[in-house]
Amino acid sequence: MAAQLFLPTARQTNWLLIVGFLALGEALYLRYQVIENSQLAFACQGGLDSWTCWARKLVIFLFMHAVFGWTALAGAALNLLRPTLALLAFVIAAAACGLVLHNAGLSGLAAALLMLSLARPVPAPE
Repeated sequence: MAAQLFLPTARQTNWLLIVGFLALGEALYLRYQVIENSQLAFACQGGLDSWTCWARKLVIFLFMHAVFGWTALAGAALNLLRPTLALLAFVIAAAACGLVLHNAGLSGLAAALLMLSLARPVPAPE
């Protein structure tokens, strides 16, 4: 008897799409409105102390250490070993952020591992 594959239902897929698009939208906002905005960059370098300057510093620090890509890759590897819906949602969000925020190599590999995890059998209940 063939094992059932790990495939989200239609309702779960809708939630995963919402998570993915929200993460993608937030990453696009951070990249184009916070990080690459030259007026904001000059203001932050001039001493402005606001949440956007704090977010800009944090995202640049995370980018410099490839945190988005490594997080997506580690989560995708865990999801490949033991697929769960919550981990799948987390990795989709991390990979979307990584692809937009210049960690495309590791995040692309994580996306490929996510596709492979859909071919895994459902974990047996304990």
